[in-house]
Amino acid sequence: MPGTARISRIRPGRRTDIRQQNERLILDAAERVFAEAGFGGATMQLIADMAGLPKANLHYYFPTKEDLYRRVVQNIFEIWLDAASSFDGAAGPVEGIGAYVEAKMDISRRHPHGSKVWAAEVMHGAPVIQDYLETTLRQWTEGRMAVIQRWIDEGQMAPIDPRHLLYMLWATTQHYADFGHQIETLNQGRPLTDAQWREATESVKQIILRGIGAI
Repeated sequence: MPGTARISRIRPGRRTDIRQQNERLILDAAERVFAEAGFGGATMQLIADMAGLPKANLHYYFPTKEDLYRRVVQNIFEIWLDAASSFDGAAGPVEGIGAYVEAKMDISRRHPHGSKVWAAEVMHGAPVIQDYLETTLRQWTEGRMAVIQRWIDEGQMAPIDPRHLLYMLWATTQHYADFGHQIETLNQGRPLTDAQWREATESVKQIILRGIGAI
């Protein structure tokens, strides 16, 4: 029965591939629908239609709308946390903050809908993800503040409040996602080109690094 053995070896991987593909379709669709309609206005049927999958598939992977919403928020949050790895082991603010700005600008370009979902959730008092803010985000913020304070103590940048520097970094880089329509409108109604994204990223990086006295 060599044929049967071969099929049994292939099927688990194939099932995994299908599951990952379906989850990706669902999450991409959910990001867009939650960004446009909000948690209250979004429905599992809308998300299923956007994903091109039966509604039953959504409930198979995500039993409730809140489960799916939390996964969308968790995804963008984890992507942002990965971007923050530039702080770890960086020699100073030029390397650490510079790389962080580059990573956050790239995320705003690649994941604008996820950023909008996060922004809307927080602006409404974080009714679903308050636990994220009180645990993971708080711990991450305190850790990055300590790194920035060390750079200040070493004389590598101006003595400013690390917390407000982080707020400025978030606000500036995420503006390009959350207010993407406004940016396109001011760009003759067209999305930023690759060259314009590179220019914007470099400008933001230079303005911030010069403002904190790192260069």
